[in-house]
Amino acid sequence: MLKIENVTRRFGNTIAIDNVNLEIPQGQMVGIIGRSGAGKSTLLRMINRLIDPSEGSILFEGTDVAKLRGSHLRNWQRDCAMIFQQFNLVPRLDVLTNVLLGRLNHRSTIKSFLGIFSREERAMAIAALERLDIAKTALQRAGTLSGGQQQRVAIARALMQNPKVILADEPIASLDPRNAQVVMESLRDINEREGLTVVTNLHTLDTARHFCERIIGMQCGKIVFDGGPDDLTELAARRIYGADGMKDAFSEAITSTSISRGTPKPIPELEAILAAR
Repeated sequence: MLKIENVTRRFGNTIAIDNVNLEIPQGQMVGIIGRSGAGKSTLLRMINRLIDPSEGSILFEGTDVAKLRGSHLRNWQRDCAMIFQQFNLVPRLDVLTNVLLGRLNHRSTIKSFLGIFSREERAMAIAALERLDIAKTALQRAGTLSGGQQQRVAIARALMQNPKVILADEPIASLDPRNAQVVMESLRDINEREGLTVVTNLHTLDTARHFCERIIGMQCGKIVFDGGPDDLTELAARRIYGADGMKDAFSEAITSTSISRGTPKPIPELEAILAAR
């Protein structure tokens, strides 16, 4: 269980996260949606401890990860893998080495410095690449791959950490519909086959409703919606996006995962609003 209790994050006089409380059971696939600036990325970065909360607790298996330091913090960041919109690969290194970098927190400092990886680790990396259907790129420079391929490399690297939780911060924001679909299907497959908790930030309603069993809606640093895809009514969507953001929430769907297997069931009230505009 991942529990967020009374968490607030301030940047000067600006409140980015405002007294958030949230419980995520092990094995859930959760999508966090909202407009830019709603606090989605800040929340994930606090969970991973890339930034610290100003107030509150972040608990995992009874440990307050907001208080971890040194090796204990590194162990948490190993167990809580982070996938970024910008991929965060090393472009000049080959794909296999980029994936192997996911093992750094499992190794001694000297071996990590020398870049010495075992036969077993290399086999694990190849298996992760095969699972994501990009093993043929193993010896290519990461910088030569398409955006969708690079994001799959980043997912393979995250799997090499052997994590308990995967956080994905806008993983498909810069991808075309086909690659966005592949990336989201990969995350859902990991969630279902490994039983890993997956929490992903998304801009679009259609993607969250199609791939996530639970949706969290944020606005101005607060949680304003928490429910299943079928609970995302017109009123709930208006709370998340505001009246002036409804059209953007749907127009983005054209460039997200709208080509997925079967089109997600529309929300009639929302479709009517767009048709009238």
